[in-house]
Amino acid sequence: MTRGFALSIAVFLGVAALDAADWPQWQGPDRTRISRETGLLKDWPVDGPRVIWTANNLGTGYGSMSVAGDRVFLQGARGSESVVIALNRADGKEVWAKALGPIETRMRTNMGAGPRGTPTVDGDRLYVLTENGDLACLKTDGSAVWQLNILKDFGGSQLQWMISESPLVDGPHLVVSPGGPGAGIVKLDKMTGKTVWTSKDLSDTAGYSSITVADVQGVRTYMTFTAQAGVGVRASDGKLMFRYAKAANGVANIATPVFFNNKVFFTSAYGAGGGLLDLSAKGGEVVATEVYHTTNMRNHHGGVVLVDGYLYGFSDLILTCLEFATGNVMWRDRSVGKGSVTYADGHLYIQGENSMVGLAEATPAGYHEKGRFAIPEKGQLSWAHPVISDGRLYVRNQDTLLVYDIKPAAR
Repeated sequence: MTRGFALSIAVFLGVAALDAADWPQWQGPDRTRISRETGLLKDWPVDGPRVIWTANNLGTGYGSMSVAGDRVFLQGARGSESVVIALNRADGKEVWAKALGPIETRMRTNMGAGPRGTPTVDGDRLYVLTENGDLACLKTDGSAVWQLNILKDFGGSQLQWMISESPLVDGPHLVVSPGGPGAGIVKLDKMTGKTVWTSKDLSDTAGYSSITVADVQGVRTYMTFTAQAGVGVRASDGKLMFRYAKAANGVANIATPVFFNNKVFFTSAYGAGGGLLDLSAKGGEVVATEVYHTTNMRNHHGGVVLVDGYLYGFSDLILTCLEFATGNVMWRDRSVGKGSVTYADGHLYIQGENSMVGLAEATPAGYHEKGRFAIPEKGQLSWAHPVISDGRLYVRNQDTLLVYDIKPAAR
């Protein structure tokens, strides 16, 4: 992906202008898992990069981080409350924390309590969705603006492993997936929380995915993975334009769709695999045609990243490089173990679920590892996705956040 394309998408998403090194939402500035930073370490020391700071007692949960301005924002379960926390970006000290609602007390899941989502920063506002459906708009100083509950307000149902979505800001609007009758997706006024539309012809139960947005030949489109299918709805009115069930499974659809060049890729695990759809606009709607379906990318929850025409992500337990246009497998490797991937400066940053972090070249020529190190075990799988911002690597495992220096030492 070129720098110009990434920059245009960042503007296109409607997230307020931020420093180029900021990571203001789920999967980064443009929701692609791609950092535009360069000049980073090409190899890691044996024990890993230098630790800049560590923050503890953040509360349990699997959510990732947003980094913007002089703050780091993340969510956690503290006691009986689901909270959003702001840390000082310079040293990791807690600046404020705000409770948004109760944690899931019924413990529907054996995978642990706590939030799964990532806060979204938009100028001086912060949008947060808890594991129990509490959706809040705050000022970045922690003061409340508005709050509602997407399950109660739109008739959605709690998921087996709890709500995991990260809210999407699109210009003046906020878009989320309650999964209620006639409200599979809803668009809200981001300033007031008032409903703009609900997707009247989409009543799918929510998946564990987060929405992405694209302009398809002039038709602005929201795409996500529901519990039943990959879907695309028209941004202007919520009309369902396409659905693709072949890449969905009956257990958990999690990965955020990957869009590029009027094509979108959906993938899930539990045997389902992935599918590439060609998108075209006709009569003000988007029509989707399958290019291919493959069982060679069965991504569970670590997501996939598209770099220079190739997809990288874990297919079940194996890190896999797949040609985007054809679905051909270029290579497979166990790497540091099943996990999540983020891209920066020619490399994949990989966080394995068994508390191992790795660096590998992003190339279809083969798997070339450039370092790995262990992070502290926390008694649960390490599922938070890594973040790269301003020459720093942010790695969370439950209630601990470690920040590493990934810039070469000054000479």
